[in-house]
Amino acid sequence: MLDLAFVRANLPLVEEKLRARGADDAVLADFATLDAERRTAITEAETLKAQRNALSAEFGKLKREGADTTAISEKSNSLKAQTEALEAAASAADDKLRDLLVALPNLPQDTVPEGRSEHDNVCFKTVGHPPTFDFPAKPHWELGVDLGILDFDRAAKISGSRFVVHFGSGARLERALANFMLDLHTREHGYAEVLPPTMVNSKSLFGTGQLPKFAEDLFHCDDKGPFTELADNDHWLIPTAEVPVTNLFRDETIDLTKGPLSFCAYTSCYRSEAGSYGKDVRGMIRQHQFQKVELVKFTRPEDSAIQHEQLTRDAETVLERLGLPYRRMLLCTGDMGFSSSKTYDLEVWLPGQQTYREISSCSNFESFQARRANIRFKDPGAKKSEYVHTLNGSGLAVGRTYLAILENYQQADGSIRIPDVLVPYMAGETVISKQQLGRAL
Repeated sequence: MLDLAFVRANLPLVEEKLRARGADDAVLADFATLDAERRTAITEAETLKAQRNALSAEFGKLKREGADTTAISEKSNSLKAQTEALEAAASAADDKLRDLLVALPNLPQDTVPEGRSEHDNVCFKTVGHPPTFDFPAKPHWELGVDLGILDFDRAAKISGSRFVVHFGSGARLERALANFMLDLHTREHGYAEVLPPTMVNSKSLFGTGQLPKFAEDLFHCDDKGPFTELADNDHWLIPTAEVPVTNLFRDETIDLTKGPLSFCAYTSCYRSEAGSYGKDVRGMIRQHQFQKVELVKFTRPEDSAIQHEQLTRDAETVLERLGLPYRRMLLCTGDMGFSSSKTYDLEVWLPGQQTYREISSCSNFESFQARRANIRFKDPGAKKSEYVHTLNGSGLAVGRTYLAILENYQQADGSIRIPDVLVPYMAGETVISKQQLGRAL
């Protein structure tokens, strides 16, 4: 959420930044009027309170002298009614301003290129070379089904579309990838591992920016009835571990004197994909349930830019250790997420589809989420606390890494070679060959 004082002092700049994002800057058309009404009502209410205080002193004097206080009592009651009306008007304007600010996306940093869609994103760098095969490359949904490690039909039978069942070496590969990523981030990159709940309340989703704007993209549990307002005791399935990990410190003041707090979490994630029906219906690109290793940082404002670069490098290291070709894209203003001020997407090469696909999105939210979730820090000796800056990124999406390995490490006979760094996590298995359903490896 944007700071009211900042918007008030920089209204033309905020309108310009919103236009750059493709947002409707008309939402700010009433801002100046509402803000002026609120401030005027507060000022007038304070003036009337001062008048009532003066009358109260005069009332006491008259009463002690035994004089008639009827007129002064009537005037005091009138001032009280006027004050209450002004306070109600100020409160109503305040609520409208808050609703307006809650609906505004974050403002892009000056280093973010202006653009309307993904076609305007800028390639920051390309790492590795797409593999060449002397046979036609297959997509992962053919490779996995032929090997007996992926089953979309049985998943559809038990859960519906956009689910998959992993069998045998495929299930082991998913687990191996998660353990490899967690070990890398905790042992070499300095993240503390955390295992959070995968169900959160609506206040948590508000804190990270999913609610109220993106409710249709989420799975809401109806154990507490339909969603009507932000609550502490309702339940939603998480779209990413960013939500519970960021909200660990909601309404807290944290200690950043020794540097940023860095966490990694491996969880299942759930998304309704409400806006993607008809897109990527084959394979594992858009699933309702998927696993992800998430990286989350809490940092001081002056450190967030360099920490954003570091978090992105930490995610890139996973791809490099796995030998997967990728590129880093700097998202344009029109393609960034609602809460982000700057985002890098990592896109992995998929030879079976002859295209790059997003495998990680690494974002700096600056104080946007911290303001919504009330997460602060305070320096020793400082008079007041400040909002932290939050950052997060996938390190990586396990399912998309899985399918990238299937497509990049496929062999002529349809088997899959295991990347060297994963062999210890695969109990020494170096190649995934055709599996027998229900038979131990």
